[in-house]
Amino acid sequence: MNPQDRWEQERKEGKNKRMQSIIEAAGRVFSRKGFEKTTMQDIADEENIGVATVFRYFPKKDNLIVAVAVNILEGYLAIFQSVASINGTCLEKIEKLFDHFISDVEPENVEYTQLLEAFESYASTSLGELSNYQDYIEVRKKIVDALSIIVEESMQDGSIQSDNSIKDDLATVINAFGLFSRKLSLFKRIPFLNDDLAPGDQLAIIKKIFMDYIRAK
Repeated sequence: MNPQDRWEQERKEGKNKRMQSIIEAAGRVFSRKGFEKTTMQDIADEENIGVATVFRYFPKKDNLIVAVAVNILEGYLAIFQSVASINGTCLEKIEKLFDHFISDVEPENVEYTQLLEAFESYASTSLGELSNYQDYIEVRKKIVDALSIIVEESMQDGSIQSDNSIKDDLATVINAFGLFSRKLSLFKRIPFLNDDLAPGDQLAIIKKIFMDYIRAK
């Protein structure tokens, strides 16, 4: 590699690293203050940089909000792709996905789980302003593709039911479980619900019900 190409590569890598660092800083601030109350100056202060630098990478706060959501969703994509690629029966892979969703309500994961739930609520009333929302949709499509690989295998290994509706059943069960786990994560912010059955315990019960439903008889 000649010196000019090396310089260009290093510059690009530095820019990507800075962008990722801003996204992660924004995620921390959004989680503490919410999307509406957070300012670009708050994010700059969190990252210890000038606010002009934040605007250079993200001209509008909404661009940064979507980037944070995409960053979180890419973590889910990596998990779906990893589960799709491992050796194991379809039933075992579905159980791994359920276990991941259960882990979302654990203290070390709940912050970003709550943030993703808040983002989808925010996006539902702000789509006209989210110019880069398509980035989020593209990652969701990739997750669907990874899930489709797992579902296709369901017709071959005999570990789950093999009736004609199983593909739709599996997709519905996994989506419902994932959505419910994220809803439960929000309960941790509601004091009067603290005495209810713990979210992880609720999800373990639902997991058993779903696993019994899809398991080959």
